[in-house]
Amino acid sequence: MAIKTKLILFAVAALGLAHPAMAADDPLASWNDGATKEAIIAFVESVSTQGSANFVPEASRIAVFDNDGTLWAEQPAYAQLFFALDRVKALAPQHPEWTTAEPYASILKGDLKAAFAGGMKDVATVIGATHSGMSTQEFSAIVEDWLATATNPVTGKPYTQMVYQPMLELLAYMRANGFKTFIVSGGGVEFMRVFTEQVYGVPPEQVVGSSGKVSFSMVDGKPVLTKQPDISFIDDGPGKPVAINLQIGRMPIAAFGNSDGDLEMLQYTCLEPQVAFCLYVHHTDAAREWAYDRKATFGKLDKGLDAAAANGWTVVDMARDWAVIFPGE
Repeated sequence: MAIKTKLILFAVAALGLAHPAMAADDPLASWNDGATKEAIIAFVESVSTQGSANFVPEASRIAVFDNDGTLWAEQPAYAQLFFALDRVKALAPQHPEWTTAEPYASILKGDLKAAFAGGMKDVATVIGATHSGMSTQEFSAIVEDWLATATNPVTGKPYTQMVYQPMLELLAYMRANGFKTFIVSGGGVEFMRVFTEQVYGVPPEQVVGSSGKVSFSMVDGKPVLTKQPDISFIDDGPGKPVAINLQIGRMPIAAFGNSDGDLEMLQYTCLEPQVAFCLYVHHTDAAREWAYDRKATFGKLDKGLDAAAANGWTVVDMARDWAVIFPGE
């Protein structure tokens, strides 16, 4: 079965379409009753009900969602990083120099601590080498093929099943109430666009992410976009409001994240004089997922927790607020 077909079937089941009675009775069925669920519903109803003091016209109902750690799991590392590591191994026969050149040599030996001792500089080097030298169409096909077989190294589940059922319901609930939902993530925009429509119901034109440089050329009379190794834009931290302004062109009235990399996006949304809602997903469930926050390597939530407390933003306690974490549980 092709990956697109599998993703579509998975998305239909995950969004509750296979159980219409449950979805009709409670659009947020995987959220436990309590203050968090009540806050979400109260906000959505207040901005979408004609005559409400907080009514917002449908054209201005923009909601932005981070991806890694907010819509799907980001532990033990980002899915795109595992993709890059697998690409290093696949491309190694074409690059004999990688057996001695870092960070590739350490990756091939399985020593990731040594490979990324230089931090984001080393990550950027690997991303540039493994995500370039091909057309954008070829890259999408490579990602699609990888997603068809790749699994999380801890859970053994396909990455497209490591999505959060409560957030799938939230996306569907907001769209049912006139919101346009965007993904605004530090992940690579072309990597995410392969699966976001089938898994989240978010079409590629509503995905904002980090990007590498791309060049245009005519090859044998046909137009080709070729991915280059240089990074064009990092959609993280202060880059997120910049990208929202540039690519969406409307200020969000709802923002959802899980890390300090989302802080500026939430500030941009909720510290403006407008009706707005901001939410942090706090990973507190070591039994069903992972528990991490202030000292995490991936998805660090430190300044964001303090800002949420100071500004009255909603914080999801995954262990308390989510009856189900992954689809099918």
